[in-house]
Amino acid sequence: MSDSATPANPATFPPAFLWGAATSAYQIEGAVREDGRTPSIWDTFSHTPGKTAGGETGDIAVDHYHRYREDVALMAELGLSAYRFSVSWSRVQPTGRGPAVQRGLDFYRRLVDELLSHGIKPAVTLYHWDLPQELEDAGGWPERDTAYRFAEYAQLVGEALGDRVEQWITLNEPWCSAFLGYASGVHAPGRTDQPASLRAAHHLNLAHGLGSAALRSVMPARNSVAISLNSSVVRPLSPGDPADLAAVRKIDDLANGIFHGPILHGAYPETLLEATSALTDWSYVHDGDLGLIHQPLDALGLNYYTPTVVSAADPGAEVPRADGHGASDYSPWPGADDVAFHQLPGERTEMGWSIDPTGLHELIMRYTREAPGLPLYITENGAAYDDKPDADGRVHDPERIAYLHGHLSEVRRAIADGADVRGYFLWSLLDNFEWAYGYDKRFGAVYVDYASLERTPKSSALWYSRAAKSGALPEPERI
Repeated sequence: MSDSATPANPATFPPAFLWGAATSAYQIEGAVREDGRTPSIWDTFSHTPGKTAGGETGDIAVDHYHRYREDVALMAELGLSAYRFSVSWSRVQPTGRGPAVQRGLDFYRRLVDELLSHGIKPAVTLYHWDLPQELEDAGGWPERDTAYRFAEYAQLVGEALGDRVEQWITLNEPWCSAFLGYASGVHAPGRTDQPASLRAAHHLNLAHGLGSAALRSVMPARNSVAISLNSSVVRPLSPGDPADLAAVRKIDDLANGIFHGPILHGAYPETLLEATSALTDWSYVHDGDLGLIHQPLDALGLNYYTPTVVSAADPGAEVPRADGHGASDYSPWPGADDVAFHQLPGERTEMGWSIDPTGLHELIMRYTREAPGLPLYITENGAAYDDKPDADGRVHDPERIAYLHGHLSEVRRAIADGADVRGYFLWSLLDNFEWAYGYDKRFGAVYVDYASLERTPKSSALWYSRAAKSGALPEPERI
């Protein structure tokens, strides 16, 4: 594929385009009992037998808590202009209530200062799935009070870092928090209660709205407040089949509309309310909630990995759950037991996810229409492969280079098509604890030897570095 300039395929990205990488606290920090931190739901879940591959936990992870200076130096060497990280709620506010623990905030102050000293823009995600265990013990996200506790926490972090951090994200992938955590149970806290998962989704939306207002009450007006959604690109198995198109509508509502409906438009889709009416009456949506959720956004983060292909299920047939979200006897799709999920033939990542870069372009253009004028960021995109060092200690991952080249080409095409995409955050900077998969799946551009914790940039990191430094995509040859 040539980098020669055409109207549909410009040679370079905009000069101010952010070239970043992303991580999350529980996946990389370790130090789970240091400086006042208390257990989150992921500490509890990962220490519960049978919940994670090999019983592995994030107790040490890749020890970023002690190695952050080394990691920031590596980012600078790679030429990254931005770094998206999440804050551990239970490190800052151990019970999920009350004043902040300054020792916990001090870690993030040091991290932000280190990033800024290297010319790297910090982007803070307040919540990446690690609810303080005490709040889960009080009912977790299905309880309305959790949204108010989140707003209090957001204000504490905003007060501490808002003078130096301009980019803020309230929640990362609330779909996963609600439906993998409370419906299928493959993520913490591991509950399997579909009505509770719908309540959780609403209270996560409410947390976003309340948290956005809390941040803006204590930060400079120049700062940007956003949310990162793992909005699905949902496609029918048979595009001409009305039953398959109805299945698409149902899953699109549960994957996308349940969040962007109230956040962007101030209302839940009527088709969602109808499809889930046997599970819930939605009475937990109080008067005024939709107004609180429908806060002005400064930007929208989009996370993309693979499209979702669905059909209507044959009556009486066992419904396949090949939806890429882990093995469970319980569906993460409330009210959609008549929908079947399909894996199409073709190339896949180590997660078993189909590779289709065109889905990223489709997603970007959808939200360009859904929220005209709203700046977009790709806040996660990447792939897991079975990476291993060669005899010289180098880690070649040409598959990941091809994946990144394909997806970044689609970002570039979307910009040419009029989308206001202002940055891309590769998932992930480092190999890390991959949730229920333990340390079995490697998403990092930087290889981590889990015994020694030594970091080694893979060939994909070097390729991405060339793109970041030049603002253009190198050919995906082996580096």
